[in-house]
Amino acid sequence: MSTMNTVGRPTTPNAVESKPATLTGGRGLLQNEMLLFERDGWGKTGVDLAEPKTDGGDLGDLVRKDPIGLPGLSEPETMRHYVRLSQKNHAIDLAIYPLGSCTMKHNPRLNEKMARLAGFADIHPLQPVSTVQGALELMDQLAHWLKTLTGMPAVAMSPKAGAHGELCGLMTIRAAHEASGQHEKRRKVLVPTSAHGTNPATAAFVGYTVVEVKQTEDGRVDVADLASKLGDDVAAIMVTNPNTCGLFERDILEISRLTHEAGAYFYCDGANFNAIVGRVRPGDLGVDAMHINLHKTFSTPHGGGGPGAGPVVLSEALAPFAPAPWVVHDADGYRLIEREEDEAAQAFGRLCAFNGQMGMFVRALSYMMSHGSDGLRQVAEDAVLNANYIKARLSDVMSAAFPDGPCMHEALFDDSWLKGTDVTTLDFAKAMIDEGFHPMTMYFPLVVHGAMLIEPTETESKQELDRFIEAMRALAGAAKAGDVDRFKGAPFHAPLKRLDETRAARSPRLRWTAPEGSNIAAA
Repeated sequence: MSTMNTVGRPTTPNAVESKPATLTGGRGLLQNEMLLFERDGWGKTGVDLAEPKTDGGDLGDLVRKDPIGLPGLSEPETMRHYVRLSQKNHAIDLAIYPLGSCTMKHNPRLNEKMARLAGFADIHPLQPVSTVQGALELMDQLAHWLKTLTGMPAVAMSPKAGAHGELCGLMTIRAAHEASGQHEKRRKVLVPTSAHGTNPATAAFVGYTVVEVKQTEDGRVDVADLASKLGDDVAAIMVTNPNTCGLFERDILEISRLTHEAGAYFYCDGANFNAIVGRVRPGDLGVDAMHINLHKTFSTPHGGGGPGAGPVVLSEALAPFAPAPWVVHDADGYRLIEREEDEAAQAFGRLCAFNGQMGMFVRALSYMMSHGSDGLRQVAEDAVLNANYIKARLSDVMSAAFPDGPCMHEALFDDSWLKGTDVTTLDFAKAMIDEGFHPMTMYFPLVVHGAMLIEPTETESKQELDRFIEAMRALAGAAKAGDVDRFKGAPFHAPLKRLDETRAARSPRLRWTAPEGSNIAAA
């Protein structure tokens, strides 16, 4: 006979069908949190500050006339506020981030540790060159490896992002045409229909007329159409390789040959260099200029308010026109070439005030050195392997946009498999949020109807890929089974519900306004 005391509180949960709303708005460990401005505490401060010794009269008309309009919070209140807000965010440290053409991948903590080293974390771009020799050496080393990996003789380090790099590349091309006296004649830039939207936007910003180039049925540049549009009025072509359909441009050498025969330059969008790093050198393909997104290929943080870094590698023909500054070294150490009266006589000028983003340079070089040449080669191999694994595992329940042959670093699906289900790409993406995944890239590239572009990157394990795939297969099954409500109302479990996107775009509420009489500090 058991001597266990069975009298007391029940130990087995009761089966309950309903899911009552909570009184606080919280859901388990996910706390509800109001806006900072909605909290009380207008009459208090979290710290003791000495009374100022001056009245601020020396600031002239910059002196604040109204209260600051923020409540006073103690340290625990402040910490809880921001921790609760952080729980509403998806992050690469939580789960796979399958955004195609974005390469949202793990940021190694080693890189972060290096970037926070004294001497890197606290330097200033206006310090005397003699006091930042180590930083300049690091920039020079990073530039060396970028040139080595791409097979290009020169690199501009100052661009702050991919689109900024595109601007740098096209301005360099424009400077080269101006030097040869051909700029007034060459006013067109050819761009494939599948190109990232920044490509035609950048070309137009620099003053060029954008001409679209068709793509083939299998998602590549239509070489015949390209050849028909090349002429002595074309300044450059802009081609992404691997392209935004997740495919390698098999005719890339012919594209390069035709472009150069026409007297134009070949700009390559390097957004997808992650798929070929260590295996293919763009310089060997005839590329004249290419930006490199350090956050995509070399694991620097993606986003966060910027600036980032988008170095641009250049061919021998364009190298003289690269923007200042750049690093050189001799027996006396490292220095910056910044002035036209120096070696920068043909440079198109300065693209930005300073020398680049030091924090990103440190992180990128750390990534290169910790991986080595064999590791970087494996980065490309694993990125391609993971994408093809996803394509293979999902192609029987979803429709691959280009089913024949392997893809590169991202798998692209269209929405033809959803025909007749009353479920759209957007609906499917919202349902993914309920399963704990950030949606893939939707409706891009525009040449694929209802596009779903998935990029797992090289950093995801097979276990995480399988978890993602099983969720996608389950959702696909639910859509085909007619469970429309699951999709139209999604997300159900996210902190915020689905927006009315049209209303949000046309009537955005971008500023919080205090209810009458509630903001004591502003009264």
